[in-house]
Amino acid sequence: MSTATTQALADLATAARLITSATAALSDPGIAPGHAACFGILAEQLGAAQARAQIHVAHAVRRSGAHKLDQPSLQAVAQAGADPSLSNLAAAEGQTTAGRTAFRSARSFLQDWLDIPRSAAHDRLIQADCLIGGVDEAGQPLAPWLEELAADFAEPAIDPRLVAATALKLHSTRKDLPDGAAGAEQKQRLQSDARALIHSEPKSARKHIADMVAQVKAGKRPLKALLDEVGLFRRGTRRGLIEYILRVLPSQAAVIEAHFARTGNPATQAGDRQGLQEAEAAFTGDPGEGWDDEATKPDWAREGNTGPPGPDPGAGPDSEPAPDSEPAPGADAEPDTEPEVEARPVEPAPAWEDLKPERRRLIGLMALLLKDHRASEDHQANDGTSASRAGLATAQVSIILDYEKMLSGAPRYAVSSSGLAFSPGELRAAMCNAGIFPVILNGQSLPLDLGRTQRLFTKAQGRAIRAAYRGCAYPGCAMPVERCELDHLDAWENGGCTDIHSASLCCPVHHVERHCGLFHAVKIPGCRPMVLLSPDLDPEQQLRINTYFMTPDEALAAEELAQRMTAQWRAGQLEMEIVDP
Repeated sequence: MSTATTQALADLATAARLITSATAALSDPGIAPGHAACFGILAEQLGAAQARAQIHVAHAVRRSGAHKLDQPSLQAVAQAGADPSLSNLAAAEGQTTAGRTAFRSARSFLQDWLDIPRSAAHDRLIQADCLIGGVDEAGQPLAPWLEELAADFAEPAIDPRLVAATALKLHSTRKDLPDGAAGAEQKQRLQSDARALIHSEPKSARKHIADMVAQVKAGKRPLKALLDEVGLFRRGTRRGLIEYILRVLPSQAAVIEAHFARTGNPATQAGDRQGLQEAEAAFTGDPGEGWDDEATKPDWAREGNTGPPGPDPGAGPDSEPAPDSEPAPGADAEPDTEPEVEARPVEPAPAWEDLKPERRRLIGLMALLLKDHRASEDHQANDGTSASRAGLATAQVSIILDYEKMLSGAPRYAVSSSGLAFSPGELRAAMCNAGIFPVILNGQSLPLDLGRTQRLFTKAQGRAIRAAYRGCAYPGCAMPVERCELDHLDAWENGGCTDIHSASLCCPVHHVERHCGLFHAVKIPGCRPMVLLSPDLDPEQQLRINTYFMTPDEALAAEELAQRMTAQWRAGQLEMEIVDP
């Protein structure tokens, strides 16, 4: 009998009871806001600890052979779980049997005894293989498959949930890696890049790691093999809905993403919320307001008159008088002391902005599919509104080409503003079919610096800034570039200039937050602007770049640049300016 493990199990049972009682107390509606924030921090720490423990459970069950416990041992374990006293826990050590067992494997034990979903049990065993180690057929321990990530998993300061999810992603490439030394080298490179992303920018790490895995699985597949799998596939009917699967090339996906960005932007005609709501009514049969146009609305519902409808002028003699009308001659007036009847509040319909973006995208796509039909109707009606209908977005895709990579013969040297990498063939096709706006970063092809001659940025400047930065400057923000605002880092009212080197890009939320001083932009000569977060969010005070819309390779290069600039700043070797709000 192991006294240490018995006491550890007793401590775990005590911790579970303490968590339950603390959660009940901290769920008080009158909790102080600071205590609510502390509650959140501690709960997330407990969640991280629990995630680490769950993977260790899977490893312990398999390593110890717990699925081979005999029936009396299983009953003792159940008794210890219901009443975790020291005596019950000591009696729950159990014995395994060489005969017929209740569970075929560790996964079966996790699923059927602990009621863990099958997929979760499977994933935890894989994560245990990658981060703790496996067991061979003879029951001997094996080293973890991802040794560097295993060290991060054991580090208490690192969130094990992100490390575990990364291990699961990398493990999915196991069959796609080549054999021998080449496969080991590629696995090591994947692991090192994934660790660098986890340590530098955890908010964007999941996206970039998923992209890296997708690149490995795609490999160097020829275009013909890709074209054989693209298409729109009808999956069937499920829960009253028709499901489709759409598989497209990256160049086609860039157009779709650009269309979605326009439809999701309420500042564009295509993203007009009221127009999209009316367009949805045409598909769903929801009458909306109930009137076809302004002329069919009753007087009380027209603009400028929001009062309720009065009595019908043609009502019969038994109809009730209007509330403000005088009583009929000879009628007794109602006393002033009559109690008022409280009207039942009408719950407002959900705002269109609060609905899921997937639903808005569908309406935009349906409007696009029906564009020709509606355009012909508009032409017959001669109202000229076919080009400005809600949902009909003109997709504009920005493609950034790395000239040096192209000359060196790199397999991928072009990327869209949404972070999708293009093959050389897709790039050539796009250049043949697109309107070309030459945007040369760090070049002089366009007059992009206006000094004090103009207050607002020009379209050429905006196009160049959006092509260079691709999205909001705040680390981890996923707001697309189409919905971001150009930001003067040199305040115009203080004599600042409308120049490219003094411009940044922020979504509406983070634009306001910067001017409120919640974080700072940092100007560095010859380099893109960076961000310095507040000490409570970033105790290490690192200069940061938002890499969300970059490819994994670009993200790693950007993080390396940020780390190098941070080191130079701390050493007093960097000329930089922390911009005032």
